[in-house]
Amino acid sequence: MCPRSAIGTEASSGSWLADPLHRAWLNTEAWRQLDFFRASLRPDGGFDVLNHDGTPRCGGPQELHTTTRLVHAYALGQAFGDTGASAIIDAGMGFLWRAHRDGEHGGYSWSVQDGAAADGSKLAYGHVFVLLAAASAAQVGHPDADRLVADVSRVIDSHFWDEARGLLRDEFRRDWQPFSTYRGMNANMHGAEAMLAAYEATGNPVFLARAGRILDFFLRRIAPAHGWRLPEHYTESWQVDPDYSGNPMFRPAGTTPGHSFELGRLILQHWDLSGRPPGDAVEIARQLVDRALADAWLPDGGFAYTLDTKGGVAIADRYWWPVTEAIGAMATLLKLDPRAADEAWYRRLWTFADARLIDHARGGWFPEIDAAGAPVERQFFGKPDIYHSLQATLLPLLRGASRALEELSGKAAAETARKPAPSAH
Repeated sequence: MCPRSAIGTEASSGSWLADPLHRAWLNTEAWRQLDFFRASLRPDGGFDVLNHDGTPRCGGPQELHTTTRLVHAYALGQAFGDTGASAIIDAGMGFLWRAHRDGEHGGYSWSVQDGAAADGSKLAYGHVFVLLAAASAAQVGHPDADRLVADVSRVIDSHFWDEARGLLRDEFRRDWQPFSTYRGMNANMHGAEAMLAAYEATGNPVFLARAGRILDFFLRRIAPAHGWRLPEHYTESWQVDPDYSGNPMFRPAGTTPGHSFELGRLILQHWDLSGRPPGDAVEIARQLVDRALADAWLPDGGFAYTLDTKGGVAIADRYWWPVTEAIGAMATLLKLDPRAADEAWYRRLWTFADARLIDHARGGWFPEIDAAGAPVERQFFGKPDIYHSLQATLLPLLRGASRALEELSGKAAAETARKPAPSAH
């Protein structure tokens, strides 16, 4: 664990967001992550998932969310001042176009290996991450970004976007034949995230409007009807499917409080990008975030992965990503509607992350810990990606709730230049 004062000034009566020591600590942690995950890049332009020590886990197919999240993360890194980020961005953008992109049927294969599709399924979850990667690359001026935004937008329009409902369909075979009637919140949530980034990158109001429709359905219709706990799984007609249980990583049964943190931040970002009109966006964000904090925070710290429909703990496993998303949500609330409880939670979350999740010896974050707080490999192997934890360090450094890349590359760039780690005082 880092010296306590390296995280922030405990005695400060103000917010850690304005504390120079905390901001310097965030800066250093962001650089440590960017440096750690550079080893993901292979000589052939593909990416490996990393072991805990940072060595590549060689072999196996490359999944679409690995490629896209690295592009997005290093676009953030380039805006942050990382002049070496272009190697990752260039490789990822090239790999998306020549390897994941299906030249015969269109769209992007879920996983590829040895130059061919290992799993040719076309998933909304993967395609919205292609849009996120393309939008982030566009914001840092990558020459192939506009082409990728246009291509994946056409695919989403043609196959995934249901205009009548204002939501995304989930999954198809390689030739675009549907293989299930499943509908889910996760792909739609990340769809809203990607559409907000695409709006920031292009100024196209369609992206902002579609993100708003997704958020309206889940946060203004579904959430209030379910005690501000968000069901994950739905039928083809968008009725809650309470008995569904699928892939334990992507589609566990019950509710996932980490997604409430993400959606709480996203509705605030949408509100901000929309000009902060009068309305209920801040109150909705608070309802979601407060409910998830109350339900899921465990006695020894960290969040239960899933809950049942009444808020009881279903899967108590503690993963890194809900903590990172809660940090992002609390940082955004502190900027837009600060309260004393927000500051207390923000400090509690970073203190826990520093003590249990951040690998201070080697870099990166441990993705899961056991009941005693020790790293384990049950659901996740190695350190799967930089996406969640890098955003947790960068979002608090921004002045507002949106325009992240623009701001990082502007006034904030001087503050986020590489600096030595802060020392205790």
